[in-house]
Parts: sequence; structure tokens; C-alpha cells
Amino acid sequence: MKKILIIEDDIAIAEIERDFLEIEGFTVTIATDGLDGYQKAKEENYDLILLDVMLPGMNGYEICRNIRNQVDVPIIMVTVRGEDTDKVRGLGLGADDYMSKPFSPTELVARVKANLAQYERLKTKRTNELTAGAITINPTAQRVFANGAEIELKHKEYELLMFLVSNPDIVFSKEHLYERIWGMDAIGDLKTVAVHINRLREKIEKDPQQPVHIQTVWGAGYRFRI
Repeated sequence: MKKILIIEDDIAIAEIERDFLEIEGFTVTIATDGLDGYQKAKEENYDLILLDVMLPGMNGYEICRNIRNQVDVPIIMVTVRGEDTDKVRGLGLGADDYMSKPFSPTELVARVKANLAQYERLKTKRTNELTAGAITINPTAQRVFANGAEIELKHKEYELLMFLVSNPDIVFSKEHLYERIWGMDAIGDLKTVAVHINRLREKIEKDPQQPVHIQTVWGAGYRFRI
């Protein structure tokens, strides 16, 4: 059974989330304090974390930033705040997805399942090493090298890079990439794609402002050039 950690200070909301997830067969733990949730996320093994932003003791941004390099599981940020800057900030700190309250329980379950499924697909990627220009990917070890130096990628970044490298010179729209990488159709925010593209460019391109590999095709989407 997949284990979900909910870090949410509104116990009524947390219990609704828990009830719907348990109906779907998940094991759920609730933390209503940021510090307690942070400790649980670090010390216990969870398959996914639902993380509120506004928390007592330690806010969701701090938790995400501090655990992202220690815990490699999907993180979905949940908050009443819906501004684009908040979404970009959360994704920039390593969150994999973002939900704004209020949302339906069925959407929550769909997001959780999609993020877990995508993470599992990543873990079972084929083992053939890929080389594209100055970039080398070893799927067995999930290691990526750019210009001779190893770079660290979060699992959504890695999945996105793998897909683009495996399909060079093909233009993919944001909608196509979102559906392919996040595993959902018409659920979520397409800004997620742009944020992850920018993070990849910062890590693999010599000059992220003049990308050689991950190119924008204005009005159409993105393509990978070797």
C-alpha cells in the first residue's frame, strides 16, 4: 500500500483528504504542524507528500526546500494562494505539482495517482545509455552528465529530459508535454512545463539565455536539438 503524508494545519481539510485517499487504498498520515511534518518527511518512508504552504512552525516553502535533496518522492503543494508567483516559487523549490484550494476530492485523488504513476514509470525506465551532443544519460543509475560534469535532476526534470532527448527535432506543445510527463489530461497548470524547461536549461545549457539543446518554437512548443 502506498503511504501518503499530508502536512496540513486545517484538520478538517486534512481529514477529508485522508478519507478520500484511504477509500482508494492509500495509507495516510497527517501532520498539522510544519516542524512535525518536516521531521516525519525526513525520518519515515512515504511515497508522496501533500504539502500545504501556510503552516505553523515551518512553512511549506521551507519544508520543500529542506527535504527536496533528502527525499526523492513526489511533492504536491496545496494552498489557498493561487498567484502565479506562488506556483513558480513552489515548483522552483522542487515541488512536482501544485493545487489551489478549493479543489474537489476527485481531482486530489487523480493528481496523487498520476504523480505516483509517473514516478514509477521513471524508476522502470529502460537501461540503454543515451547521448545527445554534450549530454549523456545513464538510465540504469539515473545519472546525467552535461559537458563532462554530473548534474543533479529531480525526477520530473529527469523524465522530461529523457523524453525530449529520446525524440530529437520533434516539436512538442506544452499540452503534449504536460500530458506525457505528468500523466494527466487537462488537469493542472501548463506553467509547470515552462518552469521545468527553465530549470533544465539552467542545468544543461552553457548559456540558459541562449539555449542550444532545449529550444523554444514560438507559438508551437519546445524541441530538443542535438
